[in-house]
Amino acid sequence: MKKLIFASGNKGKVEEVKKIFENDKYEIISLHDLDNAPEIVEDGDTFEANARIKAEIIFNKFGLPTIADDSGLAVEQLDGAPGVYSARYAFEGCTYDDNNKKLLTELKNLPEPHIAKFVCCAVYLDEKNYLSSIGEVHGKIIKERRGTMGFGYDPIFLPDNFEKTLAELNLEEKNSISHRSVAFNKLKKQILVAERKR
Repeated sequence: MKKLIFASGNKGKVEEVKKIFENDKYEIISLHDLDNAPEIVEDGDTFEANARIKAEIIFNKFGLPTIADDSGLAVEQLDGAPGVYSARYAFEGCTYDDNNKKLLTELKNLPEPHIAKFVCCAVYLDEKNYLSSIGEVHGKIIKERRGTMGFGYDPIFLPDNFEKTLAELNLEEKNSISHRSVAFNKLKKQILVAERKR
């Protein structure tokens, strides 16, 4: 098994990414599995910039091939907000519920549908390669929270052509369409190609 560090402490993300890599002889190690994982300040102005910051800090500290991502929600009527600020949209250190409340408040007086998309940039870094990929899932924001299986904005995001929110889908269903799944599956193919070229 080849070890890959996933530069994330988000348990929901880690579970999703482990599922994506589980049949490809990779052991995914998260920041929870590492001693003395450094603090990471995500101060980039794009999803890729933030993902690369995470990957570089963790790779430089531990010297193992590292994957990282940054992702967020972009709402059309809010000019792409919350975007790179999705995790701290309400305020620094806020909860998922705080973010959902703020978003619904921002959209309260705007006409439906509230068209939106989740965007994820996933990156890979080792001593020879820097790889990146983008994944998106399109849908709309709904006013009532539904489901308990997701995290973040999942309970208020209804993907196109689905009657369930992301939080109502089980992990297998979510991984079949999610922005993170699209991005990491693309990235995994690039990693496998790079491995064959060694």
